[in-house]
Amino acid sequence: MSTRRLTTAQALVVFLARQYTQRDGRRRRLIGATWGIFGHGNVAGIGQALIEHGDEMPYLQGRNEQAMVHAAVGYARQSNRLSAHAVTTSIGPGATNLVTGAALATINHLPVLLLPGDTFATRPADPVLQQLEVPHAGDVSVNDTLRPVSKYFDRVTRPEALVPAALAAMRVLADPAATGAVTLALPQDVQAEAYDWPEEFFAERVWHVRRPAPDPYELDTAAELVRAARRPLIIAGGGVHHSAAEDALRALADETGIPVAATQAGKGSLPHDHPADVGGVGHTGTATADALARKADLVIGVGTRYSDFTTASSTLFADPAVRFLNLNITGFDAHKLAAHPLVADARTGLQELARVLRGHRVDPSYETRYGQLKEGWESRVTAAFAAPRDDLPPTQAQVLGVLDTLVTDADIVINAAGSLPGDLHKLWRTRSRDQYHVEYGYSCMGYEIPAAIGVALAAPGRPVWALVGDGTYLMNPTEIVTAVQENIPVKLVILQNHGYASIGGLSESVGAERYGTAYRYREPDGTYTGAPLPVDLAANAASLGMRVLRARTLRDLREALADARTSAVPTCVYTETATADTVSGAPPAEAWWDVPVAQTATRTSAIRAREEYDRQVAARRRHL
Repeated sequence: MSTRRLTTAQALVVFLARQYTQRDGRRRRLIGATWGIFGHGNVAGIGQALIEHGDEMPYLQGRNEQAMVHAAVGYARQSNRLSAHAVTTSIGPGATNLVTGAALATINHLPVLLLPGDTFATRPADPVLQQLEVPHAGDVSVNDTLRPVSKYFDRVTRPEALVPAALAAMRVLADPAATGAVTLALPQDVQAEAYDWPEEFFAERVWHVRRPAPDPYELDTAAELVRAARRPLIIAGGGVHHSAAEDALRALADETGIPVAATQAGKGSLPHDHPADVGGVGHTGTATADALARKADLVIGVGTRYSDFTTASSTLFADPAVRFLNLNITGFDAHKLAAHPLVADARTGLQELARVLRGHRVDPSYETRYGQLKEGWESRVTAAFAAPRDDLPPTQAQVLGVLDTLVTDADIVINAAGSLPGDLHKLWRTRSRDQYHVEYGYSCMGYEIPAAIGVALAAPGRPVWALVGDGTYLMNPTEIVTAVQENIPVKLVILQNHGYASIGGLSESVGAERYGTAYRYREPDGTYTGAPLPVDLAANAASLGMRVLRARTLRDLREALADARTSAVPTCVYTETATADTVSGAPPAEAWWDVPVAQTATRTSAIRAREEYDRQVAARRRHL
């Protein structure tokens, strides 16, 4: 047998460079590049290997380990999960900084390969720097914190153990029903150890990304349910995008007239101007979609995991006889809400469902009804985007309105946390299948800037917008430096409202009186109700190397966003938004969300909030 002598780290890098995915006849590299921050756990292992094999594996320099994972996730999502990035870190804080990003990847079913360094497998010195000592278990390290947030985890304690571990890692990354964060913990001594590897280990491997078809019985039963329904509603989730099933969904909607609502991950499954598109659904949804959901007698979930925002904490689907039909590639999600399952790839399942439903269409009165509701909501969106004067600070909704007038179907808009996801889900007019990129499975503050870099790497030449509030910006602005270093012309929009506006609003609604949510000086009574802090986020972005455009008024904003869109360098547009009592913003929530309120309290705000909570929670039901 022919062998090749390499270190474990060198062998892993060469192996990763020769892995491919294939779907629908198209082949792509499974691991497109490796992000890395080096320390004593990986500098002499993976670091040295990336230098030695730089012609085979591109390297990307990051500034924060969590942010590197976010960038990798943005790249994977934009690549339809067919290509991913690896992330390497040292042992210790570098490794534990991966946990948040890993959770985000796994919750959103997006592939990322994590390669944290680990303590010595041979234990020549014990403990070593940054080692966690667990008195009752000598084989535990800080990397074990990654186990619950990884879809596959292995610790490679011998060079030869890399072979099965690496193959298992690739299998999970390329499996649409099992993908997420994959962790291979690499003890630093093992990384540097040489071994005679079989040449077969380095042969090109193509991992076929399957499109399983639905079971005939499940398909026939699904067709019966749809034909019997008078008020069916499709809920499109992220699986529609991951499967590239948008055309199949559109064909089904065209054939049957069934309206399509979307989760945060599924928005854009139909363009906003398609007659059957009724917008976002759930707590942050449109009045149109939520009104239809309340009266739907059949809810057809496609690639959705039914989070509490989508179901309005199990209060939205109010018809006493409502039934559920769930098309999902995972049986776990397909069976949620006591649904009839249709376990299949989203595109294949939709195509088969359209085939067996050929000739079936909902009653014309139903189409007329949701068409009228859609038209009414569009007028509310237009009103939220409008401004009586150009010389005033914009509301957050008006910022979106200006951006709405500038973008084309080439633009990609990224957000994850704060009040923006709610406004975007309700108001944004999505023009293309991948324009709307809101990470709301984990809703992780600090995701947007690094994710924009990952998306731009996967979609070169397209305008990529990262929309952030001041709270999110302060969490994780470090990858601005990476964008500047690599001259990736992302467009950053910072909305300054001096605090956690989203949580402030939630706090007020549950009787907590916006406690601890404003970025203000402390007053003598101990509350943070003084003057706003003199924080200049625009200056901060400029100090990190970005070109910065300040927009004081709506007129300024219009000019700045237009300038940023065509800029060839990383550009930031900074604006202070108007408060809600100055001009109107987005419409309020159209459905409830369960955030428990204190059952006993002395302050009036909390007492009233509990009364409202008890009224709302009474509508919750278990779908059995």
